[in-house]
Amino acid sequence: MSGIVFVGDISWDETFRVSHFPLPDEKVIADGVTDGFGGVAANSAVAAARAGAGVVFMGRTGTDAISLRFEEHMRENGIRPVLARREGMLCRVVSIIEPHGEKRLALYPGVSIYPAPDDLELLDFVGVSHLHTAIYGSAGRPLIEMARKAGIGWSLDLEPATFPDGIRQLAYAIDGAAVLFVNDRAASLIGDDPVLRLLAMGAQAVIRTRGSEGAEYHAADTSISISAPQGMPVRDTTGAGDCLAGWFLAGRARGLSPAAALEDAVFAATMSCSGEGAQTAYPSLEEFNEKKEKRAK
Repeated sequence: MSGIVFVGDISWDETFRVSHFPLPDEKVIADGVTDGFGGVAANSAVAAARAGAGVVFMGRTGTDAISLRFEEHMRENGIRPVLARREGMLCRVVSIIEPHGEKRLALYPGVSIYPAPDDLELLDFVGVSHLHTAIYGSAGRPLIEMARKAGIGWSLDLEPATFPDGIRQLAYAIDGAAVLFVNDRAASLIGDDPVLRLLAMGAQAVIRTRGSEGAEYHAADTSISISAPQGMPVRDTTGAGDCLAGWFLAGRARGLSPAAALEDAVFAATMSCSGEGAQTAYPSLEEFNEKKEKRAK
């Protein structure tokens, strides 16, 4: 068993590229727009599939026209979808991107921000050895218990919105987690020495993403720092952290060491920043290998 199941949010993202963020009551003409499916868990699932992993995605869709397209989108990316459906519309995200890649987001959660506990009845772990999620709802606790009982590992993306009442609210999922993904904003909310605190809470490893600086891997007996490759253009940073998570998990699933998997993940995430949008910019394994070969010459 080497497949990965991703559980969580789905969105429809519209990304506008502008010369500067609008001032109050100012209308700024966008230089371009990109739209496509997004969501932390859905993004990471697509990234892992493009990195060559066997992937299952479990989430909830609505009844609007965009929701009806999501299952086909997953299958086109080689992903097996397991979808609950509820009356309503898919989550919507509007991103505004400045020329240097800085972004601001507005999100309407719709019905697809996270499955409900009863939706988990659709899920099994046949053929998978790892679960990845970002917990936005009450299904998080029973989901982690399912993974424990099935004897598979799990990882979490610690988005700031997943622990609005403090990191202790996710203690049940952090304890025993194979790896946690933490960006700088989330780290600042966890408090002093966030990596040490998360390891003390029972996480086996923590990956701290550092944007343009790369990423760090920390476990009880080791620390690894991977710098981002230089010379690649940064056009849009949307979903880069999700790309990194998907590529890292795919690398580990095929037997790479944490260092080798993180090196590939940082490279793929940096590649994604030179494109537009999130999933629309994620590299395939072929594109990744071609880019690395060119840079090695």
